[in-house]
Amino acid sequence: MADTPLYDPFQVRVFRDDNPKMRERDLAAKLDLSEAQLIAAHTGHGATRIPAHPDTVMAAAQELGEVMALTRNPSCVHEKVGVYDNYHPGAHAAMVLTEEIDLRMFPSHWQHGYMVEKETEQGLRRSLQIFDAAGDAVHKIFLRAGSDLAAWDRLKTTLAEPEQPQIIEVATRVPPEAAKSNPDRLGILRKEWAKMTDTHQFLRLASKLKMNRLGAYRIAGAPFVRALDPSAVDQMLHAIRDREIDVMVFVGNRGCIQIHSGPIETLSPMGPWQNVMDPGFNLHLRLDHVAEVWAVDKPTQRGKAVSVEAFDNAGALIFQIFGLGKEGRDSRPAWQDIVTGLTSLKTEETA
Repeated sequence: MADTPLYDPFQVRVFRDDNPKMRERDLAAKLDLSEAQLIAAHTGHGATRIPAHPDTVMAAAQELGEVMALTRNPSCVHEKVGVYDNYHPGAHAAMVLTEEIDLRMFPSHWQHGYMVEKETEQGLRRSLQIFDAAGDAVHKIFLRAGSDLAAWDRLKTTLAEPEQPQIIEVATRVPPEAAKSNPDRLGILRKEWAKMTDTHQFLRLASKLKMNRLGAYRIAGAPFVRALDPSAVDQMLHAIRDREIDVMVFVGNRGCIQIHSGPIETLSPMGPWQNVMDPGFNLHLRLDHVAEVWAVDKPTQRGKAVSVEAFDNAGALIFQIFGLGKEGRDSRPAWQDIVTGLTSLKTEETA
């Protein structure tokens, strides 16, 4: 554990009251706190500490009816409206699998949990919020107009932990792993890549060869990867919208990955953000954070799995997008056509 900076919960609450329109993440940064510490300071004042494990949180979420699920990283926010159901527990990885709410959760990173009530201009906003050991948000669940408020009130009592501290310790934030390549094993990487039958085999392959995802992409070369210009991200989003195809949009952090399967219909840029503002699905992407983009081709038993994957300047994965094939409508050929047309990174052409 890192030494926790001394902070006065009362002063934290005063600062938030004085800045009602500032987002929690920005408030915490202004105070040199983690977001979890900001919420902890409100324990007994709108925040109730609860067990953070997915087994507990997902059981609670399933009682609340229609809600909004939010998973983010520093560059992208992914929001889906739906009902939590079909939960699959697991010591290493757990899942929620419904048409609207599609999650992969990694319990070891679920460390701090809260039920939060906050007054806003639209009324009382209720949410379940989960944070990792460093106090960074892993997953949030926001109640909506049709949510079950009786269940919420009941859970606030039954889930409350015996200890309700307003000051919590957090660990030092672990920086993203930089790209890790191993050119000496390039031949093996390419040979084994060509033999893959499932996309999930890739990370095991890279790890076995002492590489990570981005490091392997940087050396693999055609036909496995193609470096794209960062401008290709916005180009891609517009093409998905204009061609009216279905895609899978993966956004995550160390503790949770959230997936949207379906179309992208409405793009609404604002400053550095490109925003998808669709009924049931919102995406908020910082285009200026995109440092590297790769078109990736992985073989599977069901054919090619073609993705576009974006990384920030620290090497952290921002998002992955795949074409969606489902009964009655297979968008994968149209998706592959879109990816083929995306602008390559110019330095690749002159290399």
